[in-house]
Amino acid sequence: MSKDVLKIVYSLVEKSKNVMVGSVDNEGYPNMKMMFNAREREGIKVFYFTTNTSSLRAAQFLKNPQASIYFHDGRFFKGAMLKGKMEVLCDQETKNLIWRDGDTMYYPEGVTDPDYCVLRFTAETGRLYQNFGSTDFVVG
Repeated sequence: MSKDVLKIVYSLVEKSKNVMVGSVDNEGYPNMKMMFNAREREGIKVFYFTTNTSSLRAAQFLKNPQASIYFHDGRFFKGAMLKGKMEVLCDQETKNLIWRDGDTMYYPEGVTDPDYCVLRFTAETGRLYQNFGSTDFVVG
């Protein structure tokens, strides 16, 4: 991946408050959901999100880990899609990693709430859209 493409993708990821998360339903159709941006990440390769263990998205990823995440800048009409695999993690170490003050609003029993889990997305490939064109790239 060229340094220019990498720089633009990093910028989109860092500036986005929200991200579109794509899963596949039981009938093979894509499903999209807006989520808060990742709380923790490793470059543009690994992203950690919070969600409810009982959520539709968690159930879909347990059945089919194929996923995509999409970041955009509406002002400059740029977007970056990353495709890869999503894992549903319920181990306490990972839950502790991304827990934040105020999360009890969503998970009343705290960091050990059984309805709190972590989605870990690992990117494999991507596609950047800008200036009326697209560039495909492999995430290393």
